[in-house]
Amino acid sequence: MARINTNIGALTAQRYLARSNEDLNTTIQRLASGLRITRGADDPAGLICSERLRSEISAVGQAMANTRRASNIIATTEGALDEVARLMNDIQDLIVEAANEGALSEDEIMANQLQVDSAIDSITRISNSTTFAGRQLLNGSLDFLTSGVDNSVIDYLDIQNAQFGTRDYIPVNVEVTTSAQPAQLNFPYGTLTSSVTIELQGTVGTTMISFTSGVTASAMAAAIDALSDSTGINATVSATPALGFHMESQYLGSREFVSVRVLPGGGSFDTEDESGTVTNRDEGRDAVGQVNGALTLGDGNRLTLKTSSLSLTIQLDQTFGEGTTAFAITGGGALFQVGPEVNTNLQVNLGVQSIASSRLGNAEVGFLSQIQSGGPYSLVSGECQQAQKIVTEAIRQVSVLRGRLGAFEKNTLDTNVNQLGITLENLMAAESAIRDADFAQETSELTRSQILVSAGTSVLALAQQSSQNVLRLLG
Repeated sequence: MARINTNIGALTAQRYLARSNEDLNTTIQRLASGLRITRGADDPAGLICSERLRSEISAVGQAMANTRRASNIIATTEGALDEVARLMNDIQDLIVEAANEGALSEDEIMANQLQVDSAIDSITRISNSTTFAGRQLLNGSLDFLTSGVDNSVIDYLDIQNAQFGTRDYIPVNVEVTTSAQPAQLNFPYGTLTSSVTIELQGTVGTTMISFTSGVTASAMAAAIDALSDSTGINATVSATPALGFHMESQYLGSREFVSVRVLPGGGSFDTEDESGTVTNRDEGRDAVGQVNGALTLGDGNRLTLKTSSLSLTIQLDQTFGEGTTAFAITGGGALFQVGPEVNTNLQVNLGVQSIASSRLGNAEVGFLSQIQSGGPYSLVSGECQQAQKIVTEAIRQVSVLRGRLGAFEKNTLDTNVNQLGITLENLMAAESAIRDADFAQETSELTRSQILVSAGTSVLALAQQSSQNVLRLLG
């Protein structure tokens, strides 16, 4: 049918040409932006998914930055502790040297004391001056805050990790079901019936003591007790001297032992354990207890709890037997956000106690500050043995703290960065697959659209000319 008013061919050509122009513009837009989805109309479902992935990518990236910053803080803290450890080793050397009283003059011991004072002051100064971006690290500001701690029961408390979650405070209930005991042997006789030489051995060392026939229990106890610093064994006479005397390790726990061996050529020296069984060796017993219903590890009178929500070490007083004590953790700690979501599972709340000289040590042996001039365990007062015990405990505490921070950096922070890096890589790959343009495909589409636009333009021109053929019918 020949028409003039309506050119169906031209309309059809215009429709296809418009579609080809739209496809061409879309392809050019994707090639120019590098994205397959630039607006919601391109792919609504893909846009929703890719935006969620972009949000997760951003959060994971920030979590990696948080973890690296935490690693820097831990490294700064550990570096300061390394210097503290060096200073305490120097103090240890000075104490051992000052104990050589037969070879040193009073002036030389005084000089050692001055060096000890200076080193201890430096430790406290490091405690107060170690910072990261204005954040104090070793003055106790990163330690946990507690309330209700009974100092007559707890000599030392170290809280390594505590997750509060939605709680304002964490109640801590300690129940000791089996008390720690020292190693103990009893000599149940008032006098010795025959001369004997014994080898007495404890955790500190071994010594030999000779007793003559008829020596009393009190005399034997005095001789053994006089050598307690070389054996780690104290001796006390029974309330009734005729019942002999007791030999007991200085400290509690399964590591402690008391051993008596009769050397050949002498008489008998029979000893009994606490139950009355004849034996020549006895070992101590570790405390057994629970913290908030979870079983703890006992080492003498020291209880250690390791759970995902609470990790702590409690050193009980030697006079505390079986029973309960309670306190609360009210705040504090260094909270590190190491995951992309803000919740307890992706946070670590680490405690870093103060390393000031008044905090290193414990109530049982004393504190580092007590070694300084004027203190009860100074070198000039001749308390080298006790001073060494304090320094040994302080070195142990700093070493444990350094090890804990090192383990946290290596096993938590470093592995977290690696895991987050893998997660970030996979999330970005998924987001790219959804949102990024495939240039090979889009280039092909560009060529196709360009050809269709050219063809559509030519066809439209032909369609416009077809109406001219109607004039021929008019003659």
